[in-house]
Amino acid sequence: MIIDIHGHYTTAPKALDEWRNRQIAGLKDASLTPKVAELQISDDDLRQTIEQNQLRLMQERGADLTIFSPRASFMAHHIGDLQTSATWAAICNELCFRVAELFPDNFIGAAMLPQSPGVDPKTCIAELEKCVKEYGFVGINLNPDPSGGHWTSPPLTDRHWYPIYEKMVEYDIPAMIHVSTSCNACFHTTGAHYINADTTAFMQLLSGDLFKDFPSLKFVIPHGGGAAPYHWGRYRGLAQEMKKPLLEEHLLNNIFFDTCVYHQPGIDLLTDVIPVKNVLFASEMIGAVRGIDPQTGHYYDDTKRYIEAADLTAEERHMIYEGNARRVYPRLDAALKAKGR
Repeated sequence: MIIDIHGHYTTAPKALDEWRNRQIAGLKDASLTPKVAELQISDDDLRQTIEQNQLRLMQERGADLTIFSPRASFMAHHIGDLQTSATWAAICNELCFRVAELFPDNFIGAAMLPQSPGVDPKTCIAELEKCVKEYGFVGINLNPDPSGGHWTSPPLTDRHWYPIYEKMVEYDIPAMIHVSTSCNACFHTTGAHYINADTTAFMQLLSGDLFKDFPSLKFVIPHGGGAAPYHWGRYRGLAQEMKKPLLEEHLLNNIFFDTCVYHQPGIDLLTDVIPVKNVLFASEMIGAVRGIDPQTGHYYDDTKRYIEAADLTAEERHMIYEGNARRVYPRLDAALKAKGR
């Protein structure tokens, strides 16, 4: 089967966007703040948005299952305070849970955390636990920069983040390291901030020794790992200067990369430089890049085409499409086996 580990609910009903706009307006005028109960989205609304969009494209492109999380740019942890983020995260996670309940063979959830700048990550634990225990989610999205482009949080190797890591190890779930909207005009959200964050996270992890404390911790760095694969020699050299072990030993038992790279040369480089055991299939379709490539006539985010055209063996394709995802997401593997898949 083909498992897409990187999907967001980018086509959620307009009512969600409207409720969020009211929530944000309420930060200036409390009388405008909506109640959670005022958000009314029916199962039919969810079915329509999924069947006409994500599910249709999955079927057309040959994907079987998507790990589905709230829209990344909508997380916007820099807006409001902890209560703002907590309410918003709970709403968005519940919608993804409902989608997975309506389409159990096609979607399974990953959680958005209620992060907020300067707030102890311990405040995220309740939502994380709910999503794993009650919703059956198989992973989380962790924002290394809740400030929205100003990078006010400690690096990922700092003990600041340990409460979340401890829960990740306890529940055997990975985190996709994924920032949200940039409020810094210097960094375009999807063209710069996302890729900067992927690269920054990789370098933070290279510089530290986090995996000595958490040897079973797993991170997925999306968008092909940012600049890391393209500059692999630079990172190997930096690790050497820092007296770190070889990257294969230092990082590649714990760090994985997805295939959200939207042209053939990029995928070819990724699968040539990074061991195939560390590459997981993903598309982030209907996401950052939605258009058709005039050079190929196909959608940029139809990433399965690139894997099929890459110089890979059948066994390597199986690892990218399914085997690696089952290994990195043990709860996903267990859920699939429970269904006889």
